[in-house]
Amino acid sequence: MPTSSTQLPALDSINSTQQPNSSIYLFSKFIHPDKELYTEFYSLWIALMVVNAIIFLVGVVLNSLALYVFCFRTKTKTTSVIYTINLIVTDLLVGFSLPVRIIMFYSAGDCLNCSLVHIFGYFVNMYCSILFLTCICVDRYLAIVQVEASRKWRNPTCAKGICVFIWIFATVVTFSILTMAIQFAACCLSKILALMVCEYFFPLIIIIFFTTRIMCALSKPSLMHQSRERRMRAVQLLITVLIIFMICFTPFHVRQVAISINPDMPHDVSLLVYHVTVTLSSLNSCMDPIVYCFVTNNFQSTMKNIFRKTEPEQTSVDILGMNKNSKGS
Repeated sequence: MPTSSTQLPALDSINSTQQPNSSIYLFSKFIHPDKELYTEFYSLWIALMVVNAIIFLVGVVLNSLALYVFCFRTKTKTTSVIYTINLIVTDLLVGFSLPVRIIMFYSAGDCLNCSLVHIFGYFVNMYCSILFLTCICVDRYLAIVQVEASRKWRNPTCAKGICVFIWIFATVVTFSILTMAIQFAACCLSKILALMVCEYFFPLIIIIFFTTRIMCALSKPSLMHQSRERRMRAVQLLITVLIIFMICFTPFHVRQVAISINPDMPHDVSLLVYHVTVTLSSLNSCMDPIVYCFVTNNFQSTMKNIFRKTEPEQTSVDILGMNKNSKGS
């Protein structure tokens, strides 16, 4: 992920006594520091830094407002709201990591440990974002298609437990796999692939599956107790998440898989693709607020009221979190 100005020679110097195909040599093919791009493609580096600055400003502003709305203007903390709050936190952490990346470029020098800490933190936050988006999609499916069967699972206590598990899982798995990838040459490629399977490709399959299931369920008479508007908004939410996956996360992981298959990819190509795809992966912090509009039925109006300073007690209600059983609903 985004790193400081640690150069490849600094990476190689760690294991200077090992053969060229050492784990740190292979690992350096997956991670390209800013110093390389700055030295070889200065204009592109400037352009990407400007883009990152815009992503930082827009993402932090939007997610800070969203955090305020969901924490202080939403009275009912349903499962969807709980997952969304955690997603907002990860997006804020991703946003704040962008200026840290620039600061490290100018101040950290060739500190490899600083680079690895930044890489680790970025990986954890990115994969937490992926997993919380997946949770929101699964929750929408359960709220629409499996209303009665999922009632005991869709409660705030269970949602909080799942969120704690995701934070621990993403931290432990990312730390373990990155550590093993650096220390052991023989399993470097396989461990990085395992990380991507656990925390990207598997969630992507889940989202595609449940999106398809909800779209197929739209016309079923058994779901008529759910209004068509609610079902359509659920479909819009899942499609939005799928688009975010395709734009923000897929290019980076496709690039990583390509490096795994062909470690001898030309250096310039690998360098350019890496930094462009990493910037795209940061873009999700600006795109996730679109998802928030489908989580609550008056998120947009609440945001407008904040700026207009009207209706200070306006609250948001979960679209699908409160399923009424009466015919009147």
